[in-house]
Amino acid sequence: MNNKEKRSKENDNNKSSQNRRAFGQWLFFIAIALFVILILRFSYIAIGGTVEHINLSSQARRLYTDNKVLKAQRGSILDASGQPIAEDTSTYSIYAVLDKSQVGANKKPLYVTNKRKTAKVLAKYLPISENKVFKALNPSNGKSFQVEFGTAGKNLSVATKEKIESYKLTGINFIQSEARLYPNGIFASNLIGITSQTQKKNSDITQLNGVMGIESAFNKQLTGSDGQRSIQKDKFGYQLPASQEEKAAINGENVYTTLDTRLQTLLESEMSKVQGQVHAKSMTATILNAKTGAILATSQRPTFNPTTKSGISKSWNNAIVQDTFEPGSTMKVFTTAAAINSGHFNAKERYKSGTYTIDGQIVPDWQTSGWGLITYEEGFARSSNVAMAHLERKMGAATWKKYINKFHFLKSTNSGLNGEAKGNMQFSYPIDQADTAFGQGIDVTNMQMLQGFTAIANNGKMIKPQFIKKVVDTDGKVVYKMKTKTVGHPIKSSTAKKVRGLMQDVVYKHYGIGQDFKISGYRVAAKTGTAQVVGSGGTYLNGDDSYLYSVVGMVPANKPKYIMYITMKQPTLPGTKTATQLLNEIFGPVMKQALGENPATAKNQLSGKIKIDNVIGQSATEATKELGKKNIATTVLGSGDTVSQQLPVANTEMLAGQRVILVTSGQMKMPNLSGWSRNDVLKLTKLVGLQADFSGTGFVKSQSIKSGALIQSGQTLTVKLKEK
Repeated sequence: MNNKEKRSKENDNNKSSQNRRAFGQWLFFIAIALFVILILRFSYIAIGGTVEHINLSSQARRLYTDNKVLKAQRGSILDASGQPIAEDTSTYSIYAVLDKSQVGANKKPLYVTNKRKTAKVLAKYLPISENKVFKALNPSNGKSFQVEFGTAGKNLSVATKEKIESYKLTGINFIQSEARLYPNGIFASNLIGITSQTQKKNSDITQLNGVMGIESAFNKQLTGSDGQRSIQKDKFGYQLPASQEEKAAINGENVYTTLDTRLQTLLESEMSKVQGQVHAKSMTATILNAKTGAILATSQRPTFNPTTKSGISKSWNNAIVQDTFEPGSTMKVFTTAAAINSGHFNAKERYKSGTYTIDGQIVPDWQTSGWGLITYEEGFARSSNVAMAHLERKMGAATWKKYINKFHFLKSTNSGLNGEAKGNMQFSYPIDQADTAFGQGIDVTNMQMLQGFTAIANNGKMIKPQFIKKVVDTDGKVVYKMKTKTVGHPIKSSTAKKVRGLMQDVVYKHYGIGQDFKISGYRVAAKTGTAQVVGSGGTYLNGDDSYLYSVVGMVPANKPKYIMYITMKQPTLPGTKTATQLLNEIFGPVMKQALGENPATAKNQLSGKIKIDNVIGQSATEATKELGKKNIATTVLGSGDTVSQQLPVANTEMLAGQRVILVTSGQMKMPNLSGWSRNDVLKLTKLVGLQADFSGTGFVKSQSIKSGALIQSGQTLTVKLKEK
């Protein structure tokens, strides 16, 4: 190799060496740069604690934290004495796991292993046959992970769940759901309302929300605030010492209504009885305390059962505030009051009854031939339209309209219930103005009429009807208490007294058309009404079944304690009874119950409340005797002599005639429940652990467990109720 070649080779080696050094240097600098970048990145993470906007500390806490929502209980709705009308409960749905790969600790099977036994047990407690259960546990495809049992496996009670669980069946599981219990069935259902299960926003947690009635209007007060429990765990899943944090749930407030259970139960029974005879398109009935405005009972037809939802598709409205109607002749109470108060009423003045022509339009009496020349006081008792049209003309349209406003028609009563209507009126022409004087051409609500009637009953002072007695928070603090609210003084005291005198003529004069509403031992002031009903085409309907019949009654007439107002729209009247007789089948029993069981000796006083003593530890004989002195019915369960339990508990306020159940030791036998109220039966089943299944309304007619039979916890007591 010559020198030239050697030099060339050396140059190539030098270049390779230089390239290797350059590559090594670049590799070194790249490694240093990556190391610096990593140091900076880790420093940023360590200082800032976030990666891609995720807080690592929070993420770690979530990873090792067990969070549990503590569900708040929805507040109860109760009657005036504290008996539950709506309260929280839990229901369960059952399902069976079939997948044999589902095993737990120590390879314990978590699937159904004995299908025949499982079918037999489930058929015992669910409304489904053993064969159907067994078939469901053996699906045709053979690959089902789990199966359910349709409606038969839903809405199970705690007691039913516990009975099934007692057999320790493998593969049987339950899903808990919140539910609302309405123990009285049909019981002012449209006023009380219902709830529905809704899912919270951005959460899989559900809660009950009111969708109508008091459940909706007071949803904020009834809905509690969920709490939370947090537990810190180590990497093995064990709780760290002193790591539990808890925010307690705040339960909803309890809403006490003004409803009287005795009156409400009776009202529902009488309404059902009359509706069964006439099949009216709609009916309403309300009784209130004339002095305070407290609504003691209210009902409507159609209505629904809030537990089963039966009938709800035809009864979404709350008729007392949402339905408007032309009231007919009960409006004459206000027309006459306006005429007396404005100086345009002469009771002894005579007019020609039968028909009256206004601008070529005829106002007819219900008896178009009339009764000849009669006085205005007789015209009121006979419910003469002509008399009212004359009075409206005497007052003048402006004065009459002023009194319509004074009685707060065409305005909301601000009841607090959703969807309250204001009503409307046709008042453009003289004939329209005259029509409103006898209750046609003006739409009102039940609540407006009741409010106006209080001015007649209270000597001119008009008070607001109310249905909430008080609201109590979870600590027992009263956060709201009803106070009587005066909303106006549309008429003078002397005017109200004269109107009530005319209303008594309706009942007691030989020509009065309300004689069916007499109550022995009391003086009744009443006014009946018959209004034509407007059809879908905007014209009045014709025919015997095209009217709205109504009555308002005030008792005692001289100083009314109670006002009752009933409407019956488009009934099919039986040939054997008049509309007033049918209305009195509701009015009479309920008003008598309000006044006292024996009106002749009640001295116009409603029986007061009685506070129940603590009789636990006393002999059953002595306790029964002491309670009997206070007119409290007593039922003793057990063969022992010493009282160990009582329901209601001590210091509960009760009304005369209600029942206390006492429990002693020994075997308990089923009492004869004939004539018992639904609430009394529920007291019994609660004490002895029975499941109650009711049908009908009213009082006990028959029972599935015979009187004298031994009571066994867990049995189902089927009870048929019927109106007395």
